[in-house]
Amino acid sequence: MANLKETRSRIVSIKSTMQITSAMKMVSAAKLKRAQDAITQMRPYAEKLQEILSNVSDGADDIEGSAFSKFRPVKKVLIIAVTSNRGLCGGFNSSISKHIVTLLKGEYAELNAAGNVEVLAIGKKAGDFFKTKNVTKIAAIKTDIWNALNFQNSSVIAEEIMSDFAAGKYDEVKLVYNTFKNAATQTVKTESFLPIQPSALNTGNASNKDYIFEPNKEEIIVNLIPKALKTQFYKALLDSMAGEHGARMTSMHKATDNAKQMAKDLTLQYNKARQAAITNEILEIVGGAEALNN
Repeated sequence: MANLKETRSRIVSIKSTMQITSAMKMVSAAKLKRAQDAITQMRPYAEKLQEILSNVSDGADDIEGSAFSKFRPVKKVLIIAVTSNRGLCGGFNSSISKHIVTLLKGEYAELNAAGNVEVLAIGKKAGDFFKTKNVTKIAAIKTDIWNALNFQNSSVIAEEIMSDFAAGKYDEVKLVYNTFKNAATQTVKTESFLPIQPSALNTGNASNKDYIFEPNKEEIIVNLIPKALKTQFYKALLDSMAGEHGARMTSMHKATDNAKQMAKDLTLQYNKARQAAITNEILEIVGGAEALNN
């Protein structure tokens, strides 16, 4: 009976967990729809902005004030790690951390050994990982952005990064985040955020066009580059947010299915054990009756 009681308790516990994972799946599905709509609407604007910039940015290095397109010898690097504040989303967060560790041990091994690589953690999970592992310096940990993600709030962080680059604090800034493809697929992407890469600005759809510049080309580029960088950063955050909800929905769907199967298997095990116990009791009663008759 002790085994039956233990099995019954496990079944109740698993069914309770299944209700939680099912509810989390539905919540993530609702949030995914909004996040997917946001990134779907944002992408055409961001791509068109990059296309325009790629057409008018020829000779931007010669324009006074265009500090974000100037290349310097890479001595200090900032890596922006975009993760979530919460877990229960499969390998969504760990894939970012592992990818950055690979960069630190590979491409930036010498700079990291010299203490010239820093990580800006966007999200609690990235901050916790790099604080625990202590594999490189942490520039800052930003968690509040996910409480109210919008262009204005993301622009504040982007402006800080751009100011540090313009001041010479960093010579290169990399952006590492998950791109959203569908609910089941998120791909880790490493983008060069600063300095602006001419090849990165060319989306493949850009073509040489004749523009009429008002007031002038130089002023337009100086104002357009910061806007394009803020848009690029915001798009990365929207991509990551949609990917997070997709990963959590998929993870909770699998957890719910596994819980159902476990509950089914345990119920079958419980019924077999209960049937065996009842049969054993009947045999004991029959055996006792036969003994009395003899």
